Amino acid sequence: MSNKNVKKAKRGLLGWIFYFAGEKKGQYIVSVFFALLSVACCIAPYFMIARIVRQLMNGVRDWKLFLIECGITALFWLGNVLFHAISTSMSHIATFNLLGNIRKKMCDKLTRVPLGTVLDMPSGSLKSIIIERIDSMETTLAHIIPEYTSNILLSVALVVYLFVLDWRLALACLAVLPVGFIAMCFMFKDGPARFKYALDKTKALNDTAVEYINGIEVIKAFGKSKSSYERFVVAAKEGSDCYVEWMRDCIWPHAVATVVTPSLIFSLLPIGGFMFLNGAIDASMFISVIILALSAVQPFLIAFTYHDDIAKAGAIFGEVGSIMNLPELERPAVDAKKPIDNSIVLKDVHFSYRKNNESHGFEKSNDFSNKNKKDFALAKSNPRDNEILHGINMTLPQGSYTAFVGPSGSGKSTIARLIASLWDVDSGSIEIGGVNIKDLSLQEYNSRVAYVSQDNFLFDMSVRENIRLGRQNASDAEVEEVAKKSGCYDFIMSLENGFETVVGGSGAHLSGGERQRIAIARAMMKDAPIVILDEATAYTDPENEAIIQKSVAQLVKGKTLVVIAHRLSTVSDADKIYVIKDGAIDSEGTHEELLSQNGLYKNMWEAHISSKDGE
Repeated sequence: MSNKNVKKAKRGLLGWIFYFAGEKKGQYIVSVFFALLSVACCIAPYFMIARIVRQLMNGVRDWKLFLIECGITALFWLGNVLFHAISTSMSHIATFNLLGNIRKKMCDKLTRVPLGTVLDMPSGSLKSIIIERIDSMETTLAHIIPEYTSNILLSVALVVYLFVLDWRLALACLAVLPVGFIAMCFMFKDGPARFKYALDKTKALNDTAVEYINGIEVIKAFGKSKSSYERFVVAAKEGSDCYVEWMRDCIWPHAVATVVTPSLIFSLLPIGGFMFLNGAIDASMFISVIILALSAVQPFLIAFTYHDDIAKAGAIFGEVGSIMNLPELERPAVDAKKPIDNSIVLKDVHFSYRKNNESHGFEKSNDFSNKNKKDFALAKSNPRDNEILHGINMTLPQGSYTAFVGPSGSGKSTIARLIASLWDVDSGSIEIGGVNIKDLSLQEYNSRVAYVSQDNFLFDMSVRENIRLGRQNASDAEVEEVAKKSGCYDFIMSLENGFETVVGGSGAHLSGGERQRIAIARAMMKDAPIVILDEATAYTDPENEAIIQKSVAQLVKGKTLVVIAHRLSTVSDADKIYVIKDGAIDSEGTHEELLSQNGLYKNMWEAHISSKDGE
């Protein structure tokens, strides 16, 4: 973890607030100022009432004076409403900007961390943190800084003023506080641990709900609706029980604290009355202190109500911090130097999924693709310290067509992901045009590489806009031209609304093959000099696969093409084929050269041909 990340990890609640507030932090400061004025205007009438009472006790009967003082009291009340409205408005504006900044920075952060770290985090938990958790802080953050701060400061100021008037009566006011403080200690006992437990149970509920919804097709197909629903019911019950039990344990301490703590006159009246009867204080002083003691209750109560919210906000910012402090891909902000071409060289590359995820805890996620699960299983069973790749060396010249083949789980897709800069190598290096990719900025590198996997994601928008993601400024005509060249124009036009057809969440309205063809068109639209197709035609039928292969061949002319394939016939014309086995290069060469070696490739080819003959 970098020094910058260590510094972030040590931030407290206010540190995180002002970090994410950005240029809006000044509005928080101004809102505190107006909140102070608001609370001051709220307390000032008590001083006016005390003044009027003293005047009446001293024989003053000037009703015009009393009328003016009552008018001033009314103005203070209006000032309280006005300044509170200004303070709240400014703090809410700052808070909405802060929440937006948190979400933007978190999403930006996720683009800079290794893909495995993101895949290792269940989508339900991420969604819960980024949406529900952050949104739940809106009320707290909009009020905590101006109102909590101002009420605490004015409560302290009032207590100090009471000591100035008469330290004995001030101590009498504070005599009940130890009882309330002890009750609060019982109420807040294990508070952070309880809230973390509640958050964990809520995240488990979110994860179970996401799993249940995503797997509803399998659940119905295999008749497991009852058992699967029971898991959701258990998670929901545990999610509610943790809060109910927490509240049940806190109800009596909370009742004592809220009843005893504000009741300053419980101890003041008997002690002050005894002092008055013995001539230690006069009546006006006694009454003034009673009134001011009552005025100190309101700001204290308001500040007290925020303690639980502050603890919750601290726990949520802890979750945000755990994501913000994740280790990032090692990339500079500015390129050290530019690649001379688009050749790719791997030098003694070693890689382990476990090592790349050890900071986060490597657990299988519901979002893992089948390919990820196979690699994960290999990582757990590999005798070489869970290493996936063991000293990979290969050279892919600019403009070449290179294919990776091998048994399932051999590591060929892992090599493709490393070239696509989705992870960092453990040791060794990957160079583009003679430059280590760790010396290239993510922006520069992403502009050079187009990556298409077998598990493609489409956004819930039109087909046209999904393809346009490859190049945001592409015209409608350019989008349609790419669709024609990639072999998906005809099927797009057959859709209900053609290019304007909304594909649904994750492309759910389309078949797997249709989603892949649109993803390939999107990659072609990017027009990157390096194209990586990771079994990108896995879900297409033979007829469409031939169309796509022909289209890809035309579109990648002059580009460095890397293809991972399980159908060997689709890559038989590659310039070089690397056969990957157990995370190492088993053999390499052209299709004819590999067949002549009578090795693994020939066995795979014969199995492939026999399976085609049997169709």
